[in-house]
Amino acid sequence: MLRAAIFVVLGALAFGSLGLAADTQPRSLTLDDVKRMVSVSSPAFSPDGKSIVVVVSRMDYGHDRYRSELDVVSIASGERRALTFERTELGAPRFSPDGSRLAFVAGDDRHHGQVWVMPMSGGDAVRITSAPEGVEQYSWRPDGAAIAYVAADAAPKKTGDVAQNQDLFTLGNDDLFVQSEPMPSHIWLVPSTGGNPRRLTRGAWSLPVAYPPGPPSAPISWSPDGKSILYTRLPNPHDGDAYLSTLWALDVAGGVSRKLTQHDKFESFGTFAPKGDHYSYLYPRDGDPNNEFEVTVASNGGEKVVTRDLDRNFFRALWMPDGTSLLVGGNDTERASLWIQPLDGPAKKLDLGDASPRTGFWLDADVGPDGAVAFVGTTPSRPQELYYVAGIDAKVRRLTDFNAATEQLALAKPQMLTWTSDGFSDNGVLWSPPDASPGTKLPLVLIIHGGPTSASLLTFDTFAQVIASRGYRVFEPNYRGSDHLGNAYMRAIFNDAGAGPGRDVAAGLATVRALGGVDAAKIAVTGWSYGGYMTSWMIGHYGGWRAAISGAAVNNLFDEYNLADGNVSNRFGFANFVSPYRSEAALRLYLAQSPISYARNVHTPTLILTDLRDARVPPTQSFEMYHALQTNGTHVEFKAWPIAGHNPTDPVRSLQRLSVWTQWLDRWLR
Repeated sequence: MLRAAIFVVLGALAFGSLGLAADTQPRSLTLDDVKRMVSVSSPAFSPDGKSIVVVVSRMDYGHDRYRSELDVVSIASGERRALTFERTELGAPRFSPDGSRLAFVAGDDRHHGQVWVMPMSGGDAVRITSAPEGVEQYSWRPDGAAIAYVAADAAPKKTGDVAQNQDLFTLGNDDLFVQSEPMPSHIWLVPSTGGNPRRLTRGAWSLPVAYPPGPPSAPISWSPDGKSILYTRLPNPHDGDAYLSTLWALDVAGGVSRKLTQHDKFESFGTFAPKGDHYSYLYPRDGDPNNEFEVTVASNGGEKVVTRDLDRNFFRALWMPDGTSLLVGGNDTERASLWIQPLDGPAKKLDLGDASPRTGFWLDADVGPDGAVAFVGTTPSRPQELYYVAGIDAKVRRLTDFNAATEQLALAKPQMLTWTSDGFSDNGVLWSPPDASPGTKLPLVLIIHGGPTSASLLTFDTFAQVIASRGYRVFEPNYRGSDHLGNAYMRAIFNDAGAGPGRDVAAGLATVRALGGVDAAKIAVTGWSYGGYMTSWMIGHYGGWRAAISGAAVNNLFDEYNLADGNVSNRFGFANFVSPYRSEAALRLYLAQSPISYARNVHTPTLILTDLRDARVPPTQSFEMYHALQTNGTHVEFKAWPIAGHNPTDPVRSLQRLSVWTQWLDRWLR
């Protein structure tokens, strides 16, 4: 299956003041604490390099929403002040090239994201776009006089006496829940002080659109002289064709675009260097999407893969100010790492201490005008904060203290374990309750990460902390297909979606049990998305489970090919990239790697969870597993949220998921 098509993260939430008295004994994390979460995102340096703007979000549980603001943080003093208040759809802060103004995206009166610009000297922000369907992304022109932005075309107006029922539309490679014909997204230009926008591109083709959970849309990038825009282009806006992405350059004055490379798919995230005519982009090794995405630097004189020796999977590259090196980041054995990668020569890893940058299909970082680096990251004992590294040989500094109250809590402690399976060296994280001695036999809960292009690392993990706080050990095994141990390990899942990874998980579990401290009669396996797939696979192939939670699980790869947002692109996970319709053997290949084919073997009490309008993993697959287990006489319960999305993200439902998860575990493990 296409590697980025199935993904969700459980954990990595952050929270703020817990209101504990100084003399209170440390206690474990609770769901009430999670309500005080604070998240930090989207750092952006000021052009003078003296401050950083970030998006700060807090949970408003009573109104089931997040309250977000833009805060500017002084690098020298750490002093912080809010720039905006009570805005919806807030994000993407970026300074004007001269630093006198700050642009950001925030909702209009219809909750469509628009670009706003505010003076840093004081004064109200002014909305400069009125895109009917909202702005998807934007970029300052290098002279600061204009802003390019991307917006979807408005749907044609319906006419006639019964216009409201004239809703027949043409489908392509779209997901099960599409309700109207997808419209292409195109580039516009507007003066940065406001005014009439000018359309720069048009046609049935489209720029890419983000489909959470996943990275933002591939950004547009201005050439240093402000004459060209580098962008990623798709042949149409149908989500199943998103793999057909190629790089193009637009001549802004003439309105003519030209294709930049000979590839016909899989290119993305092209960015002009700050000097010269070269640019970087992401492309899978050898053009195979089962391989790591590498960083290529190209110009009219040719191109070169610059990150091959790092042997890590990358989702973003940021140019350093002199244009001779890039900042790259990715999952790296036990944590996420950052490297400065020269165009020629070996990369150098930054010293981040125990901080791990946030790298869930994106690198949440920025590079300053003097080569400093800002990133959002966590440590095993502290949730999200803003970090700063002054240069390639400098030590990391934490600039914010949003989540200092975690120091008052008795947190679960992580231990990185290693084991071997089929000749691979695997690893995973074992969390133990803070008051548990090593030999005390406790129930064990496996949380298997999604992706599969992801990894469980030594980062702050709210999900693991909440479960461990209830007296359970928590094991988060990595498996082949994870993206933290190199290309050979990551691509080993190709045409082997379940069996090989299942052996890795089973070997990891054996390693944990050999340490002692596990009640062998009380072991549960859980996961969401691809973690749900692995949960369904494990209970269909291995015994000894006391309980299971299979969330948004990919139970039927044939359904995934036909109904999901990735749909036909899922064929890239199978031998010869074969469609299930090519032959009976091809169909059998899909079904052989589908957990639903082994549901007859499941005897574990199982809780099935899903969103009923999940386009990433359509709920049909949860219905199938529910009916299969029910028919088999297996104890199964099925709960769903009547919402769109791959997982609940609003405060009430996200906490309800945590609550339901722990209640099921308590029911069977206590």
